[in-house]
Amino acid sequence: MLFNTGDEPIFSKNGLLTTVGYQLGPNAAPKYALEGSIAVAGSAIQWLRDKVGLISAPAEMGFLSDTVEDNGGVYFVTAFSGLFAPYWRDDARGCIVGLTQYATRGHIARATLESVCYQTRAILEAMRKDSGTELRRLRVDGGLTNSDQTMQIQADILDIEVVRPEMRETTALGAALAAGLGGGVWESEAELRQIAQSNVTAFWSHITEEKRAEMLKGWEKAVERSLDWA
Repeated sequence: MLFNTGDEPIFSKNGLLTTVGYQLGPNAAPKYALEGSIAVAGSAIQWLRDKVGLISAPAEMGFLSDTVEDNGGVYFVTAFSGLFAPYWRDDARGCIVGLTQYATRGHIARATLESVCYQTRAILEAMRKDSGTELRRLRVDGGLTNSDQTMQIQADILDIEVVRPEMRETTALGAALAAGLGGGVWESEAELRQIAQSNVTAFWSHITEEKRAEMLKGWEKAVERSLDWA
């Protein structure tokens, strides 16, 4: 995940990395960014398919998660190789907590999708603290964003607008736009912004603040259970 900080780099005090975001031409000023990454996201779904046999195809995750109203108290910390930003705990290991006889495949599927969303919130909170900026919008891309359920969960957990573009491979699109700008296909960055902001789908939170606080409290307890295993 990247947060554009503009012409000046911000050196994180909250577990993020400082990086060069982009430079549109040899004479242009570089733009800097704060960066945070999640160790295990889509690969957790592959694990459920290939190692556990909970699903036979990734598309089933949305169907299963729709069979339950919430996670039923089940949390899945997907720390197969530790936790990355902003936790930076290589002693963390994956764990599923909160299981009861009430729990179903749907609860585990939903907990898997939620895990990515909780970790996204942790990174965004670190970005907010480092930048001093209240974040109002998250622009998403990649394979997981194909799931409407995941995007709605993300909006619920963040309580900000989540914007999904029609073109889900933003890295490739950005490279193409930068090349086009350099080659004279477009004359200004303003034209590129119009392209990036067209044909998008927005998701907003549908849950109460009390429900969100309850969910976040459960997640933090689950993270604590995942630590000190290595």
